Amino acid sequence: MANIQLRRLQPNDRDQLTLLANNKKVWDNLRDLLPHPYAVTDADFFINLTLEEDPYQNFGIEYNGELVGVIGVILQKDVYRLSGEMGYWIGEPYWGKGIATEAVRLITEYAFNELNLNRVFAGVFEFNQGSIKVLQKNGFQREGIFKKAVIKNDKVWDEHHYYKLKNNQ
Repeated sequence: MANIQLRRLQPNDRDQLTLLANNKKVWDNLRDLLPHPYAVTDADFFINLTLEEDPYQNFGIEYNGELVGVIGVILQKDVYRLSGEMGYWIGEPYWGKGIATEAVRLITEYAFNELNLNRVFAGVFEFNQGSIKVLQKNGFQREGIFKKAVIKNDKVWDEHHYYKLKNNQ
């Protein structure tokens, strides 16, 4: 989709980032590392953190010129240094438009071609079927289910793990 791109977050994204991230439905699908409620100070902190990255690992997702979410790759260390863990979210008003599918394609391409990773992986809570479909549409393979591995909203859930290898090795 030509109207979707990844770009660096900028200080003037703070209000839109705060508006979109301060939504329990978004937060319900993410790790608790993302604060809830999400305040302007949280947006400022995150944006400043991303501006210091070298190489860049976190990006705003832009749709029709508007910030609609965030996507990134956490570079792994030591013997896992050729792998990256992908995470992403889309603001609720933009769900169901194919934005996440294209953003995952773009970040995976970036991870393989610019970050020189060999493997990208993601964990998804069992109830987040939309995210599972996004990964599958991008050729990610399920490598396992971590049974009752995560706690979210005081309930214990399975986490589905997906991966993709560079050049489908």
